[in-house]
Amino acid sequence: MHAEHARLVAAGVTFTQAPLTMGPVTTAVLDDTCGNLIQLAST
Repeated sequence: MHAEHARLVAAGVTFTQAPLTMGPVTTAVLDDTCGNLIQLAST
């Protein structure tokens, strides 16, 4: 998750939540520029 976050940020993607580990799950939230928030999750 952290490597993909860094890659996407370098490509200009805006995240509203950087990777955050909550127990066994790591999540991040990005803005798709169309008004949607996309949550990425990794276990």
